[in-house]
Amino acid sequence: MNLLIWKLNRLRTMGLAEMAHRAGRALQARWQSAGVGMCARPPAPEMHFGRPWCTDRPQGLAVGRWREAADRLLAGRWDVFSLVDQDLGFPPDWNRDPLTGKQIPLQFGKRLEYRDIAQVGDIRHVWELNRHAELNQLAQTYAMTGDMKYAEGCRTLLASWFEQCPYARGANWVSSLELAIRLNNWAFAWHLLGGENSPLFASEAGKALRAQWLDAVYQHCDFVAGYLSRHSSANNHLLGELAGLYVASLTWPCWAKSAGWRSQSRSELEVEALKQNAPDGGNREQAFYYHHEALEWMLLAALWGRANGEPFSAAYLARMRAMLEFIAAVMDVGGQVPMLGDADDAHIVKFEPEQHGDPYRSLLAIGAVLFERADFAAKAGVLDDKARWLLGAEASNKFADLAAARHAGSSRRAFPDVGYYLLGADFDTENEVRVLADAGPLGYLSIAAHGHADALAFTLSVGGHEVLVDPGTYTYQGDMQWREYFRGTSAHNTLTVDGVSQSQSGGRFMWLSHGNARCIRFDEAEGRQTLLAEHDGYRRLADPLTHQREWNYEQAVRTLTVIDRLSSRGKHDLAWFWHFAETVAVSLEPDRVIARVPGWRVEFTAPAACDPPLLLRGSEQPMGGWISRRFQQKTPTSTVTWRARGSGDTSWLTRIVVIRELADV
Repeated sequence: MNLLIWKLNRLRTMGLAEMAHRAGRALQARWQSAGVGMCARPPAPEMHFGRPWCTDRPQGLAVGRWREAADRLLAGRWDVFSLVDQDLGFPPDWNRDPLTGKQIPLQFGKRLEYRDIAQVGDIRHVWELNRHAELNQLAQTYAMTGDMKYAEGCRTLLASWFEQCPYARGANWVSSLELAIRLNNWAFAWHLLGGENSPLFASEAGKALRAQWLDAVYQHCDFVAGYLSRHSSANNHLLGELAGLYVASLTWPCWAKSAGWRSQSRSELEVEALKQNAPDGGNREQAFYYHHEALEWMLLAALWGRANGEPFSAAYLARMRAMLEFIAAVMDVGGQVPMLGDADDAHIVKFEPEQHGDPYRSLLAIGAVLFERADFAAKAGVLDDKARWLLGAEASNKFADLAAARHAGSSRRAFPDVGYYLLGADFDTENEVRVLADAGPLGYLSIAAHGHADALAFTLSVGGHEVLVDPGTYTYQGDMQWREYFRGTSAHNTLTVDGVSQSQSGGRFMWLSHGNARCIRFDEAEGRQTLLAEHDGYRRLADPLTHQREWNYEQAVRTLTVIDRLSSRGKHDLAWFWHFAETVAVSLEPDRVIARVPGWRVEFTAPAACDPPLLLRGSEQPMGGWISRRFQQKTPTSTVTWRARGSGDTSWLTRIVVIRELADV
């Protein structure tokens, strides 16, 4: 999108106070680019340091996994999202986009047009490389083996970064969140390398490296504290900035400003944790992966605070517990969590040698130990290595005791603060039928940056097999058509009117009009649930239209009926979309759609007045039949659509019948 148009749209989402704030920021950036108010020469640090998050290391880890991954890294092979085993060198060029090869100029960071793909390439790939998760990977391997080649690898990465990324210049001095994530990873690496007494700092060259590192820490903290995300940007970015600043000020309380940074970041973090995450445990960004990121930031801050004698409040810990309960509730018996809203595959701290772990199960495993919850342990299944690194040597025994204990599964079906509702039966068993319906807002704050136009959409899993899915995100900075498709209404299990999305996009992370849903009624009875909800997204049309959807699930016959009620004056083109997991076998019959997963058949019967169903698979014209399990990766799947024309007050009934099929003898 043209940058000028984006800026005009962004102004439309702001109030006067935010406009004044942004104007002040722009003026400040001009002064700072001329050297006014900068800290190019940090004050000398006092050499006293905080305690690590955990004092006892996990035992019995498969060290070979870390050695193999670390050796591959030392050989210059990197993984950055969909770029796997890329030869980026060791050290890499920190200012080159690994996706496009674009070299980013070292101009003043706060004035860099980082949204301009022609100038910087895909900034998300650049930032991912510069978060320094791999620094931690090398430091972990050193901590396990004592082999100095991995510590020397850390020296090489740090020294090259300090040289290539001078203070306040280039892409890595733009976003406070990126600096906060880097600080977080530096804090872990600092202690894994041995802290202030690390052998890495023993020589004169080592002392110089330590001084350079501490200078960079001060500059990072000063930057973050003075450039926090505010107003309509005060979402997960602000939460992460505060948590990263807090962890850093605990790890390196070396300067006069450190106490102020610690006090401010902790105080604001307590407030934002309760503001951004609802009492029912849902994250207000309406994006499940950002639920994970927010919870991970809160968890890391809590672990570092506890280790340094600053436990967080009961309300903060209770909100963490509620967020874990939310994850446990929306996870099906097969361990899948629907991909609602944006996802970028980010890991605040990785602590696993492989590229991809399961962030939800990992959080549940950690929550099981911290809160002594056998139900969390059952959902997690195992205590992964990330959890063991964060919790220490005793965590394995505690988790094993919890996993062996009897527990009651979650009975929660309604999350009214964020608008998610569960229908179905036999949860957490092999006969589970689980429906997750969205009757909530588009997203958080005026831009709803990470929300998708998915009002009244739903997912369906059967016996732990995904059937109807949310297709995911795919891209942030890539082709705008794909960005708009994956977050648009037609990429969700709901209906579109006149071919437009429920909400109007103003840019990659901005919505100008919000199609918000609300629950009218949710009834739970023995063997039956009913949800009635509506959204206002199509009230903006020249002929305003109201969409109301009712779900009825009957356990005895394993049948879900979906009734769409539309109210308008004129005629409208209607299209229903059903997105299936890539493992589902989908076939069309004259009067129905058949979806098969192992042991189950699901039959979809369309409203009588609709056109025959159309099956799309990996289609670009029209777009449909795609799923994105990983950031920057998309693969073909099956999407079924049927269409109709309606006017006035009409009702359209879709029947979905779940049938257990016996295995062949």
